[in-house]
Amino acid sequence: MNRTSRRSRLLSCMAAVSVLQCAALVSPSSAGAQDAPPVVADTLDAATAVAESPMPIEPAVRHGRLENGLTFYVRRNTRPENRAVLRLVVNAGSVLEDEDQLGLAHFLEHMAFNGTESFEKQEIIDYLERIGMRFGADINAYTSFDETVFMLEVPTDSADVLETGLRILEEWAHAITLDSLEVEKERGVVLEEWRLGQGAGSRIRDQQFPVLFQGSRYADRLPIGDPEILQSFEQESLERFYRDWYRPDLMSVIAVGDFDPDQMVQRIRDGFSRIPTPESPRPRPDFDVPSHHETLICSVADPELTVANVSVVWKLPLETQGTHADYRRGMVERTWNSMLNFRFFEITQGSENPPFLYAGSGKGSFVRGSDVYQLQAAVSEGEIESGLERLLLEAERVDRFGFTKGELDRQKADMLRGYERAWQERDNTESSAYAAEYGRAFLQNESIPGIEYEYALARRYLPGIELEEVNGLGREWISDTNRVVLASSPEKPGVPVPSDEELLAAFGAVSAASIEPWAEGPADQPLLAELPEPGMIVAESRNDAVDVTEWRLSNGVRVLLKPTDFKADQVLFSARSPGGTSLAPDDIYMSATWASSIVSASGAGEFSAVDIQKQLAGKAVSVSPFIGELQEGFSGSASPRDLETMLQLVTLYATAPRRDETAYRSLLTRVGTVIENRGASPEAVWSDTLSVTLAQGHPRRQPPSRERLEQVDLDQAFAFYRERFADFGDFTFLFVGALDIDEFRPLVERYLGSLPSSGRDETWRDIGVRPPGGVEHRTVHKGREPKAQTAIVFTGPFEYDRPNRLLLGATTDVLDIMLREVLREEMGGTYGASVSATPTRIPVERYGVRISYGVEPERLDELTAATFAVIDSLSTHGASAENLAKVQETRRRSRETDLEENGFWLAAISSYDRDGQPLEDILELDPLLNGLTTEGIGEAARRWLDPDRYVQVSLLPESE
Repeated sequence: MNRTSRRSRLLSCMAAVSVLQCAALVSPSSAGAQDAPPVVADTLDAATAVAESPMPIEPAVRHGRLENGLTFYVRRNTRPENRAVLRLVVNAGSVLEDEDQLGLAHFLEHMAFNGTESFEKQEIIDYLERIGMRFGADINAYTSFDETVFMLEVPTDSADVLETGLRILEEWAHAITLDSLEVEKERGVVLEEWRLGQGAGSRIRDQQFPVLFQGSRYADRLPIGDPEILQSFEQESLERFYRDWYRPDLMSVIAVGDFDPDQMVQRIRDGFSRIPTPESPRPRPDFDVPSHHETLICSVADPELTVANVSVVWKLPLETQGTHADYRRGMVERTWNSMLNFRFFEITQGSENPPFLYAGSGKGSFVRGSDVYQLQAAVSEGEIESGLERLLLEAERVDRFGFTKGELDRQKADMLRGYERAWQERDNTESSAYAAEYGRAFLQNESIPGIEYEYALARRYLPGIELEEVNGLGREWISDTNRVVLASSPEKPGVPVPSDEELLAAFGAVSAASIEPWAEGPADQPLLAELPEPGMIVAESRNDAVDVTEWRLSNGVRVLLKPTDFKADQVLFSARSPGGTSLAPDDIYMSATWASSIVSASGAGEFSAVDIQKQLAGKAVSVSPFIGELQEGFSGSASPRDLETMLQLVTLYATAPRRDETAYRSLLTRVGTVIENRGASPEAVWSDTLSVTLAQGHPRRQPPSRERLEQVDLDQAFAFYRERFADFGDFTFLFVGALDIDEFRPLVERYLGSLPSSGRDETWRDIGVRPPGGVEHRTVHKGREPKAQTAIVFTGPFEYDRPNRLLLGATTDVLDIMLREVLREEMGGTYGASVSATPTRIPVERYGVRISYGVEPERLDELTAATFAVIDSLSTHGASAENLAKVQETRRRSRETDLEENGFWLAAISSYDRDGQPLEDILELDPLLNGLTTEGIGEAARRWLDPDRYVQVSLLPESE
């Protein structure tokens, strides 16, 4: 039950486009797309002749409607193999609640996991964990204003398991038991979820939503509900919501995965046809957001808010979806917003005192019955009016002068390359992406023609999108009617809250302003004016067990390469060298810490950070330098055909970092604004106290502050960066993905083989950070809301080997299950307890186990005692056979999918190579898992969850 999924879609303001289309917006990419898929050419020619003709449904999708009204979507897909993603989508959310049901749509979602006709109480979770699925990752649900969605992922290598997964979905649809005892226990869980969401953000939302949704039912139907109703509602109210709205004509079943689609369709028909149709179904109303001529304004302040924000929302008529004309219109709209957003990025980078910390433009879903266009920015305190004026001024600049041809050409190249990449990955698309797309098709009538068709449309439509067409969009969206201004700022002396009149004045000031056209930067030029002289590969070896090739270059650089076929258009890379900020003297530590961020903001060679992004238009490349505490290096990715560009960027960041005073001051101004009021946030103070306590007040673990930021010096930072990247003789580069090693060889020799190397011998330095040796308790009294949080961290020495790391992880996995069962399910005391383990090898071998959760302040001591009682039980009795089996199966199932992911291999090879462990050990999991015992986990708990060695830091309200 993912909390973030329950948030209103309002403020995201991203266009409701398919997951496959979204790939077009993710990263810069290159022009020169491959030939369009010929399979759809004839259909495309015929269909696009009539713009209003409906978009087709991809032939691979099996879809239909049962006699009882239930809709289904079925597709075979083998990413990941031996898995099926199953979803029950219910076209009913909190907006349908009666006055005595506020919060019960979401409460009902919780109750689905607490018992159905065939599964008592927690048996659904128990069963799914026994087959290796993870609560939260593979077992989840969310409730929004307009819908409720249940999500499962199950293995398909067992027909019985797949059948059981479908039966769970079917019983959620019509056979949730709503046991009264389980309802009473779940009240506490849902109230703790409500409590967890309280704070500055919720207080501001509670003031802004009635203005934003003025006259609409959405104004008082937040999914989390009313805490008073959640505490006292009658059972009949919950049953009524289930009876009224969980019915087949408001439902869709989605199944995507590694199975026979014909058999799946038949199973859905056989099982879900049994769901009865109500004789007199309650009409499912649609709710709109009324229009208004006047400008509505809500300007508020809160003492716990850390950053000021301002936005303008224009409510728009709901646009239709489903035709070719609709699809083309969406492409034009994304073009407009992407170009304006890039201008905002350029403004934040190009001024020592930028008018906003970040800004954005977006058009898309408001709630089910309304679209919106939104301009939004985070600004320095006291600068809401000027930030608003600058937002509006940039929109006005576009209205008066339009975008430039260069901007449009770059954006079209990016979009086309994005479509091409999605098409190239058509056989590698995750089942969850398809399932989400089909859910939107059911709920929002989103078209699902498939990426072959979409790519062909992009090739057809993008060249015909002209400046005049794009430039006119702002006039359609930005008007004097249906306009809402929202402003929020930290409440503190000397920072006035802008009045309605002051905010309205910004619109008049911009209308009367004298504005110059946007100035384009320099024309394209090569990243490297001259190509470096290549080095040589002087040694080569191969690890056949994991298919990794190693090269040693003439300058000492090591290169590890693992070709894969998991993604057709992806190569990931990382590079590392020992050292990092540990080698910085204390007096320049802050400068060293910010060195790589300053360079990233400044650019490289002759190119600013903005120029680099322009240079990468139409390319799929990212490169980021970093300097951590114990090492420095690079991370990034590229399409196989853009690997040379990626290596050129590495060369530039390595040998020609750009010293840019303006970018440096802009970065520090923006960061300083963010941390200025950090101390106003209860959660930030709590987190900082935990970090300082665990480090025993070490100077390098102090919280961020304006004073510490003022210690950053550009010359010191730049010099430290140059020094850390002066010698590449001890660097190891790792590449994983769609590599052709023979084609890549000359690029590696030219770019990595030419990097400077002087043969210096260095490593990281132990700066002496150590946790306390006994028991430490700290309490932070901060915040107005009646909520508490606590973190309990166990630390100590650790023997860093593979068996111990697995044992530590398995022990915390078992503890996580036990705490969920006790603290959440039995006691109803928390929304969820988080348990994580962190073993480290350098600078010393140590471990950390962190337990954290939110709780009602009055119950903090009770839940703390229960936590230690669970730990004592685990230490005394070991893991139960059932919990051990769950953990073993979950780790086996996770490994099945991990081994098919480039990201997993990049992290695993890097970690094992850095620690000097054989790479073939990455594959050795089953023998270690089989060696886990209940007694062994009990002994591990006694060793690593020592009640005489931990730190506990708790957050309580100021009133406590």
